[in-house]
Amino acid sequence: MKWISGAAAICIALGATAAFAQRAGELVSAQPVTQTPPGTQAWKITSWTTDARNRLALVTGMVVAPREAIPTHPRNVLAWTHGTSGIAKRCAPSFSPAFWTHSPGLDGVGKGYVVVAPDYPGLGSEGVHPYLVGQDTGRSVLDAVRAARSIPGAAAGNRFAVWGESQGGHAALWTGQLARRYAPDLQLVGVAAAAPTTDLTENVRQVPNKAVGALMTSFIGHSWANHYGAPLATLGGPQTQRIMTRLAQNNCIELEAKPKFLMMAGILTVQTRLKDKDLGVIQPWARLARLNSPSTTDFGVPMLIAQNPKDDLVEPEVTRAYARAQCRSGARLRYLTISGAGHATSARDSAGDTLAWIADRFAGRPAPNDCRRI
Repeated sequence: MKWISGAAAICIALGATAAFAQRAGELVSAQPVTQTPPGTQAWKITSWTTDARNRLALVTGMVVAPREAIPTHPRNVLAWTHGTSGIAKRCAPSFSPAFWTHSPGLDGVGKGYVVVAPDYPGLGSEGVHPYLVGQDTGRSVLDAVRAARSIPGAAAGNRFAVWGESQGGHAALWTGQLARRYAPDLQLVGVAAAAPTTDLTENVRQVPNKAVGALMTSFIGHSWANHYGAPLATLGGPQTQRIMTRLAQNNCIELEAKPKFLMMAGILTVQTRLKDKDLGVIQPWARLARLNSPSTTDFGVPMLIAQNPKDDLVEPEVTRAYARAQCRSGARLRYLTISGAGHATSARDSAGDTLAWIADRFAGRPAPNDCRRI
């Protein structure tokens, strides 16, 4: 499959900025992808977003639409927010041929939607990736939806749903939380999250697979140390800090690929050295974890949460507690208990029900509410 290289895409974007206003949601470049699955067309995009401090940043992503005549009415949009792929620039999903096979949200193209798949800041673009930083991630999703509307061949409208898994579930929830205030020009119809990261403190504390917890903590540690200036020294000594940094800088998450020996050795070392560390107590990590946990206040749009009770990465009871809190705030929430291979396939395993639920949101049908049985 022919791909535009990440470096080339960024060069194109930088060369084009002079011709465009530098504002959030502005499309800088849309490079057609020459080979796509049958019935689809796609563009690798570069666009502008802002972080929580309202600083502009270039970000990348993919826009995929049906390959058919442009309809008389704008197409509905599905924002697909991906799970953890790593935190290094090269880990951007849009850089990988696996994008087509590991993005369940692309099933939305067959439903007639424009699928917008942002990479998130720092993945595919310059700067540190703000891993599980809610404001920056949610804004980048909303701005990618805005940018897609400037691609004539996509015919994207302003009505959209957001669907994500794992880290992308966290991104989807933050997109729902921010949409009304940050992007009043868009109309969000629903938020769907599969195995989402919700209460960051409890997700780290209760992660069933402690090795995964060590890698997640390394990603958080390196990202937040660079993004916020949080001191890694409060988590471990110089050697532990170096190992956490190498894990974060050198590893992308590749589904179905066996971990490298050095990666596993580093993870086991971090797991051992951080076993008595609690990010929910140590400052400023505890404060930052609370800051970046999605709100339990009703977003004002229907929600769907899907969770596998045998998930070994996201503790199911943490997800259930978040869903119950949303219900107490008045949310209309569909709660799916799913079965399947495990965490990595949560979105795929719940895709049929989720896409049917999304279709109903676009159709304006009454949203189901499972709050009495969660």
